[in-house]
Amino acid sequence: MDAPTDITLHQKSKVLEVTYPDGKTFNLPLEYLRVYSPSAEVRGHGGPMELVTGKKDVGVTSIEPVGNYAIQLYFDDGHNTGIFSWEGMRELGNDYEQNWAEYLDRLEKAGASREQLWH
Repeated sequence: MDAPTDITLHQKSKVLEVTYPDGKTFNLPLEYLRVYSPSAEVRGHGGPMELVTGKKDVGVTSIEPVGNYAIQLYFDDGHNTGIFSWEGMRELGNDYEQNWAEYLDRLEKAGASREQLWH
């Protein structure tokens, strides 16, 4: 999988813009990347994917390269264990609408919220 030609973090709109050599560009909301993080914590250690809630306003404090095949996002909620491969990022971009609809449906069925709940 070809590496992106450009990755731009838009802090204000909370979007990661990823452009591939074929010209395909994805604008991926940080909340989406956080709830679909490829980490074992979110992926459920082989079981069903965890339902991550309260991440509507999550940000990214830094982005680090991982070899020539991926990036690691450091989210401002402390999550930083997901390694986003170039192939995985493209899949998240291609599947965004379907994934997001499924996520919103899971939230609704669980009676959960995208909003951060303070106790």
